[in-house]
Amino acid sequence: MDWTSLRFDWNHARAFLVTAEEGSLSAAARALGMTQPTLGRQVSALETELGVTLFERVGRGLVLTQAGTRLLEHMRAMGEAAAAAGLTASGQQQDLTGHVAITASEIYSAWLLPPVLARLRETAPGLSVELVASNAIRDLKRREADIAIRNARPDQPDLIARQVAEDAGTFYGTHAYLDALGPIDAAGLARARIIGLDGADGMIQALNAKGVPVTQDNFVNTTNSHAVHWALGCAGLGICVGPCGLGDAEPRLRRAVPDLLFRYPVWLVAHRELHTSPRIRLVWDTLAEMMPKLLKS
Repeated sequence: MDWTSLRFDWNHARAFLVTAEEGSLSAAARALGMTQPTLGRQVSALETELGVTLFERVGRGLVLTQAGTRLLEHMRAMGEAAAAAGLTASGQQQDLTGHVAITASEIYSAWLLPPVLARLRETAPGLSVELVASNAIRDLKRREADIAIRNARPDQPDLIARQVAEDAGTFYGTHAYLDALGPIDAAGLARARIIGLDGADGMIQALNAKGVPVTQDNFVNTTNSHAVHWALGCAGLGICVGPCGLGDAEPRLRRAVPDLLFRYPVWLVAHRELHTSPRIRLVWDTLAEMMPKLLKS
């Protein structure tokens, strides 16, 4: 390889890639933890180094030029290679100190994982555990998290997965709301106010598929947060849905339709390279040991 042909700074390439992905200098600066002027200078420096214009300003945003669009594919490959190198290096670390990020839904993060983090604090006090509470699927290849707790098996070949448990959920309401509604079966949910999660469309389709004729009119309140969804249910605003282990232990709620259950697997997922890291392995094994017991509690 002709190393002298590389005429640009790697950091400038990263600045361009993140700006293109985020769509603006301000968003890219936040993603990288940099100031916007510093990031702008790095992008301008790359344009000078390559002798091309990479972005055009349109309103408050940036649009890739033709040269920028052609370059982006190569820069993405560089970014993925850098991430893979970081994964490999992390997998070779042989101590139980350092940082591990776990991503899980808001409900699991608040309900299941505090006891797991307490155990890890006892067994590996030098470990720093970040809990990424998000209902979005995080990209493990890009190191948005080290371990993910998911309800579906991933299909990417460079990820490893293990089903550690099966969970079940159902519909809940406050005692006062369900008493006022009267006894209902699954079809009777069409008479209820239902709190929508991530919009009502997905829940309408799922319930319609089970023969429950709910419509948009049933969904007076919606939210994109599981935690808020649950809080609204506990406040008596309508029917909410959640794991049975959480709902059955909540004194403010009871099952709306006791025999209606939704069962789903619980998977641990990590990148194959990271699974060779002792600290990642410790967190993985602790989750695998404790989660089945916590889900049955």
